Amino acid sequence: MAEPTTTTTGNGTILPSYDEAGSTVAAIAQAGTISADEIALYDRQIRLWGVHAQEKIRNANILLISIRALANEVAKNLVLAGIASITLADHEVVTENDLGAQFLVSDADIGKNRAEAAAPQVRKLNPRVKVNVITRDLRPEQDPNFYTPYDVIIATDLDFLGLINFDSVATLANRPYYAAASHGFYGYIFANLISHDFVVEREKSNRPTLLAAETVTRSVLGTATKKENGKAIEMVTKRETYCPMLAAKDSPLSRDVQSNKRKLRKVHPLLTCIRALWEYQYKSLGIFPTHSHADLEAFTQMATNKHKDLFLPPETLKADFMRSFLQNLGSELAPVTAFLGGQLAQDVINVLGKREQPIQNMMLFDGEDSSGPIYTLNPLNFPEEVLCAIPANPTVPMTATVTVL
Repeated sequence: MAEPTTTTTGNGTILPSYDEAGSTVAAIAQAGTISADEIALYDRQIRLWGVHAQEKIRNANILLISIRALANEVAKNLVLAGIASITLADHEVVTENDLGAQFLVSDADIGKNRAEAAAPQVRKLNPRVKVNVITRDLRPEQDPNFYTPYDVIIATDLDFLGLINFDSVATLANRPYYAAASHGFYGYIFANLISHDFVVEREKSNRPTLLAAETVTRSVLGTATKKENGKAIEMVTKRETYCPMLAAKDSPLSRDVQSNKRKLRKVHPLLTCIRALWEYQYKSLGIFPTHSHADLEAFTQMATNKHKDLFLPPETLKADFMRSFLQNLGSELAPVTAFLGGQLAQDVINVLGKREQPIQNMMLFDGEDSSGPIYTLNPLNFPEEVLCAIPANPTVPMTATVTVL
């Protein structure tokens, strides 16, 4: 890293900068869009992802639903990044079970509303960020206008019916949506950004970049070139198209994986188990399978079917892994929630700044082997003849009940 220097603004304020970014910091200061102390506070971030991205981050309002260990990590990372506000929404109260992996609450908070209990600690992380609290159950809130003031909506550790409920209203409000959950050593992040444009910067190649589809979900919209440190840097604008979470439940893997036996063998069995759990909850069989023979048999059959639906080799879904997955359901481990929370928050920051490839659309994490594969689950991966038979607007059954995990 270059040695730090200083940049002086027109009013005499001295700001930290680096040789590579000094002109950028000076331009920020002169434009007056971000205050001098904010530049000093977020100097590292500004040099990492640029002033325009930081400007969008500092104006962002985030809705975070269900405040458990994973949400603690998400809130921490976003607040420290300097967003404008975060709204913590939770109608449940703190219990002894919340004290294991959650660092925003303590023994003294038992019996208090989870969002209200966490808010003071969130405010301490960054006093510049406004922290709001909602203590009512948001699941009955179906008015898209309620959600439009938020730039990103995140729901964590809800059952599948709860997650697709918020996915639906976020889509109606035209807002990016993330669903995530942790289960002991395991967890996942699902993203539905509807349609998202972003810029990837890379050294310009001699081969021209084609303005065309790269995958069934991603296309190149345009290019631009700039000079940086004597090199020609190409800025490629791309667009990712997403699908609802309910559609992802039964969608196939990307076509390049479907057609490659070696890649199919490497698909993590956690994907099968997560989708089987979604199916179990979608059919209102319960939150988690119990240890009863009937529940275990039902889940095993669902997992076997989901594995077949993805054309995965039967031998890659082992009984030992399914047993471990079931034993971990409902538990929280701090290292796992820290990883997932960090990844989710980083993706939100990239989305706000419209930089880098976002998650498309399912990221898994297995804390036992420290793997974090990403899979694209989208109806567009089906063959054309199958696409014609898929309903255009799948909905949540009106009789379904939604449960907080």
